[in-house]
Amino acid sequence: MRLDATLVLAAFVATSAGAAGGEGCPEDAAWPAEDWPTAVEAVRAARPAEVKSLERYAFTLDGLDAARRGIRTDGLVIVHRGLVTFERYGRGFGPGTRHLGWSVSKSVTSALAGVAVARGVLRLGDSICRYLAAPQERCGITVRHLLEWTSGLDWTESYEGQAHQASSVLAMLYGVGRRDMAGFVLAQGARDAPGARWSYSSGDSLLLAAVAGRAMAAAGAGPGWPWTELFDPLGMRSAVLERDAAGTLVGSSHFYATPRDMARFGWLFLEDGCWRGRRILPAGWVRQATEVSPPLRAGSPPPAPDAVPGRQWWLNRPATKRGRSAPWPGVPEDAYAARGHWGQAIVVIPSLQMVIVRVGDDRDEGALGFARLLRLAIAAGKLP
Repeated sequence: MRLDATLVLAAFVATSAGAAGGEGCPEDAAWPAEDWPTAVEAVRAARPAEVKSLERYAFTLDGLDAARRGIRTDGLVIVHRGLVTFERYGRGFGPGTRHLGWSVSKSVTSALAGVAVARGVLRLGDSICRYLAAPQERCGITVRHLLEWTSGLDWTESYEGQAHQASSVLAMLYGVGRRDMAGFVLAQGARDAPGARWSYSSGDSLLLAAVAGRAMAAAGAGPGWPWTELFDPLGMRSAVLERDAAGTLVGSSHFYATPRDMARFGWLFLEDGCWRGRRILPAGWVRQATEVSPPLRAGSPPPAPDAVPGRQWWLNRPATKRGRSAPWPGVPEDAYAARGHWGQAIVVIPSLQMVIVRVGDDRDEGALGFARLLRLAIAAGKLP
């Protein structure tokens, strides 16, 4: 089945790489219009079996909804070559409903740091003490360390199933640290020297948001800079990023947006940090963000079988040149994802020109097979 050419052309607003601020942007880049054009019905008609398989897996509840068992998808959007090719929502959610991204926020924060670097107000080698009132013993921590989750701070990233008192992240978000989250993180002890060991930490991501915010403020940017510099140019009208009582962006956890707007964020990375001919992120930022974390390349153990980290992103690449294979079998190895608690994900697959957004409420750990979901989504979401 062939799509009408006018439908495909309507998906894009072509821009020239020579536009102001567009250094290094793809010459033939094309961007979504004000709203995502869709080819949902055409793809459904062309791939009925594949669409049915995806829907059966992602949207079939196990038992009573209130029991929160199994796979609980709230929304799933697939964009292929600029067209929405699959879109479905569950349990009262819809295209206009914001969804909490949880740790998807960390990838958004990495982009905000990139914005600050692109504006020349932040450098990866800068000590955090240049921007934050940190204890002297923390001045060896750099922006790069925060991006790579290698600050060395003693941090316990735990959620359900353990005593809340043992969780650094719960204490930061909801306990004693909630009013001044950056101050709480800086008060933690040191476990390792900065850069020596990879350790997943919402504290590192929170400090990264604080550093980027202070750097932009010092340059004269107002409190709305994440919107004027990132969300608004992308057309992410639904984007919300909360602050704590001290004014720090809660860049570890509290980003909200509709799945369609999350897809815009994914599309920014698919186009190497460019949008409508304007370079939002520095040249090379996306490539560097999606390289395996240096401590893992040096032999530090990966955090989990399906987790290979980059700079606040998760990669489908082997953690080392030898040993374990890519974590999402059957998915292109260039795929990478922003991932959050309870099944949130923005997946970028450059080789397929595809972005997959899935939001959910998966309370059963391990209920969702992430690689399986991606394989089904790729099969169901390709333009005919």
